[in-house]
Amino acid sequence: MAQSQSSRRDVLRGAAALAAAGSMGSLSRAVAQASGKEPQKLERRRFGSTDMHVGVLGFGGAEIGFEKAEPATVERLLNAALDAGLNLIDTAECYLESEVLIGNAIAQRRRDFYLFTKCGHTSEPPAQGPDWSKTGVLRSIERSLKRLKTDVIDLVHLHSCSLEELKKGECIAGLEQAKKDGKARYVGYSGDSAAARWAILSGHFDSLQTSINICDQECLELTLPLARERKLGVVAKRPIANAAWRYDAQPDNGYHVEYWKRLAELDYEFARGERRADAGPDGAAGVALRFTAMQAGVHVLIVGTTKPERWAQNAALLSAGPLSAELESSIRARWKERAKPEWIGQT
Repeated sequence: MAQSQSSRRDVLRGAAALAAAGSMGSLSRAVAQASGKEPQKLERRRFGSTDMHVGVLGFGGAEIGFEKAEPATVERLLNAALDAGLNLIDTAECYLESEVLIGNAIAQRRRDFYLFTKCGHTSEPPAQGPDWSKTGVLRSIERSLKRLKTDVIDLVHLHSCSLEELKKGECIAGLEQAKKDGKARYVGYSGDSAAARWAILSGHFDSLQTSINICDQECLELTLPLARERKLGVVAKRPIANAAWRYDAQPDNGYHVEYWKRLAELDYEFARGERRADAGPDGAAGVALRFTAMQAGVHVLIVGTTKPERWAQNAALLSAGPLSAELESSIRARWKERAKPEWIGQT
């Protein structure tokens, strides 16, 4: 689904205009929707060359697993998001109990959403850790099917295995066998940089999941144009750069440190001062989400949360439409000016 930068911007503007025509263009209306009073009308995009049409904002299941969310909270969160327009959920076997929480909460609504997961690791003893053999990948997928309470997963990604493992081919053979057996409808690679580029060129995959955000723009030249050319579906992970602007000092959570350091050097105006806490579409979160969503070739952003109201709030931010051409260009220019060679995609 190749589109130029300007055509992607036009599509987003058109979606925003249609929203406004339907009395949902103003932020106050979007906030009302975020309260759960009526469904969000998210733009839907054809996911590469697949038969899936995905809402631009998905749900990422890492946080509910690693934050050990209560089952009742997850049930309320996911059902509210599905009612508000969510139609894609992404998780992974190694996100602790994420798959179990999702399966228990919404397995009865399986027809309401596309289900993506990632394989190759497990958090279940005694087989904890990575296993990129064909058998290991197949076992990982079987565990996911059981935990998610489903007979088929719409898309299974290899979970950031190395370029060396990709070239060995065992993990790819496992994915292809699962697809042949009807356990996965489509298969993809989740990762960044040279490994992601190799995966695209290999011709084995239907999709790419990769890091795309204001602090992680390597892919915008290295892999995203190639993925568009090959008609792969693209999932943007870490689309808000782990909200690194929240921290006044370097965070204790190591997962957030790299983006915090990059953000300090990039020094975007919208990510400092009062705009860090601005909950509107022109605050830090709104600009970050809209920047990622407007990149040509991106089909869906996955954002995790443990707060039941957060998904609809993020959807409301996206309903504001694309950034101005000037702001988008300034973000790209700042990256090109200040990014260091070692600022590669973060897995």
